[in-house]
Amino acid sequence: MKIIKFFILLLIVSACKNETKNNDSNTLDSIISAEVPLKYAEGFKISQSNNLKTIEITKPWPKAEKKYTYLVLTKEQAAKTTYNKNDYDGVIITPITKMVVTSTTHIPALELLNIEDKLVGFPGTNYVSSEKTRKLIGDNKVRELGKNEGINTEVLLELNPEVVIGFGVDGVNKTFETIKKVGIPVIYNGDWVESSALAKAEWIKLFGALFNKEKEADSIFNKIEKDYLEAKEIAKQVDFQPTVFSGALYKDVWYLPNGSSAEAQFLKDANVNYLWSNTTGNGSLALSFEAVLNKAKMADLWLSPSYYTSLKQLEEANTLYTNFEAFKNQNIYSFSNTTGATGGVLYYELGTARPDLVLKDLIKVCHPELLQDYTPYFFKKLK
Repeated sequence: MKIIKFFILLLIVSACKNETKNNDSNTLDSIISAEVPLKYAEGFKISQSNNLKTIEITKPWPKAEKKYTYLVLTKEQAAKTTYNKNDYDGVIITPITKMVVTSTTHIPALELLNIEDKLVGFPGTNYVSSEKTRKLIGDNKVRELGKNEGINTEVLLELNPEVVIGFGVDGVNKTFETIKKVGIPVIYNGDWVESSALAKAEWIKLFGALFNKEKEADSIFNKIEKDYLEAKEIAKQVDFQPTVFSGALYKDVWYLPNGSSAEAQFLKDANVNYLWSNTTGNGSLALSFEAVLNKAKMADLWLSPSYYTSLKQLEEANTLYTNFEAFKNQNIYSFSNTTGATGGVLYYELGTARPDLVLKDLIKVCHPELLQDYTPYFFKKLK
């Protein structure tokens, strides 16, 4: 009987030791993943359990067939977690102290989360407009990395960032492949692929997950969403919907947003009559000048006429533009004149992260009687 009791005691002690060992070391096979809910974005997923995070980029570019999965670990977790690197497209160890981003649309997320000081390199620093990040560039804390199509990998590898936030049009990027081969993870940011403004803005949560600032990212996005939806409700108060068209000629083709695009959604939420709102499809509409003139000659407003910054520029580019009533009445508005110190267009940098400001701008331009105390942030009337 004593012998039996002794063996039972040994089994209990052994079980306790095994349980302690399992608690000390995580294996990814034993972890049940819980997906973090997103309100609008469809291009990425964040899963978290046992304080371990995975980020999946499901739509890095249009019609992408490959998905990218990244594991995010703290240094402590990395020391005691068993995982196979080949199962992931990148393993990111936090806290991140150095990073590279490759689009101006990524800059606002860093600044909103107060992590812009982690930025060490950027391709095309002259395109950056934000004063905070421009100061970092001026203080030589952010290195120039050349052009986006051909990043200076020598300088980037010298900087040795813990992660690079890139974007891809079709998945073919030799520079990114070189960076990945030396062990630096490249995360494809697909915010631009999203079909709604709020979905694009929600990508701030990707940066929140990387920097363990999920609560801050949620709070920032919730405020942006609240302001956007409140502005949308204000726009519903008006009965008159001005007729609106957009774009301009490029090599004899007039490009306009299709009716299912995020740009057209802005106009719908601003409660205006966008003349091509009933169209659908991917990418922009490509029309002839005659087709646009036939439909928009008497339109009330002309928004975003390509890169033109004055009425004179428009007329010099093509005298046919003067046939539009919006030109004759000088009712043309553009964001091209709102630039940073080195000429970067602020809309291209901040517009994606702050759709609430874009919508308020459009409401103020199209319905001047609304938002009495608001001054447009991006859009200005062409003179």
